[in-house]
Order: sequence, then C-alpha cells, then structure tokens
Amino acid sequence: MDKQNIRSIATNKKARFNYEILDTWEAGIILTGPEVKSLRAGRAQIAESYIAPEAGRLMLINAYIAEYDASNGGFVEQNARRSRELLLHQKERQKLAVAVRTKGQTLVPLDLYFNSRGLAKIKIALCVGKNVRDKRETIKQREWKREQGRIMRTFNH
Repeated sequence: MDKQNIRSIATNKKARFNYEILDTWEAGIILTGPEVKSLRAGRAQIAESYIAPEAGRLMLINAYIAEYDASNGGFVEQNARRSRELLLHQKERQKLAVAVRTKGQTLVPLDLYFNSRGLAKIKIALCVGKNVRDKRETIKQREWKREQGRIMRTFNH
C-alpha cells in the first residue's frame, strides 16, 4: 500500500482497541454510482460495521454510506446501511470464512479509502476479541507514550 497516494474516507479506531489484529487484507467493494459519489464527499462510517461470510461471499454489514442528495431523480433506491459484497480471491474468502466459523475469530473493517488508481478499497482484519485486562494494558501503553512525548518536548526546549 503506497501511503502518499491513498485518500482515507473512514477509519475504525475502536477496532484496534477492542480487538487483537492477527492479519490484514485489502479488498474491493461492489458499490453503486451514488455510493461512490458519497464516498468521494467523505460521507461514510465503518465504526459499527463487521464482515460476515454468506454463501461463499464476504459481506460488509452495517457500514454507513450516506445517500447522495444530487443523484439522478431517485431512480436507484439508496439504502445507507445495506450489505455490500467484498471482492477477494476465492482462496482468501475460503480461508477467512473457515477462520470465522471454526476458530471463533472476527472479521473487522479497519480503513475505507481510495487507492492510487481511484478505486474504493477497504482494509479488513482477522481479529480476536481482547479481554478487559488486555484493554487496560492498551490504555496504559497509550498513556505512557503520551507522557514520553511530553517529557521529550520539555527536554528539547
């Protein structure tokens, strides 16, 4: 992933706190024209969404992509929270579906963005839920890094 040519649309900050990320993939999304226009306007949220295997496909469920107001007279019915199919190779889809069904792991979207070619992509992660102790440890580490930054700023001045 080439960082300088990526335009981020939405990120799922809670995912990194609530889950331990085991592996990540980049997937395409099947969208309608008005949905792409809404994404270009930055009107999307993936914080409450998840990914589930359905009939050999991976579906992005409960992601919010706002209805595009200037769409062509409403000929295409827009549902902001409809399920959207993700595009991955068949072997990857099968591997992820098996991990979700048998190992109790979860598929969570991390980032929604446009790649360097202007295509809408989503970064998905195979995760395991953190328990309360792990979450407290994450908070401690985050606060320690903030404190380190404060200390370094005071010594540099």
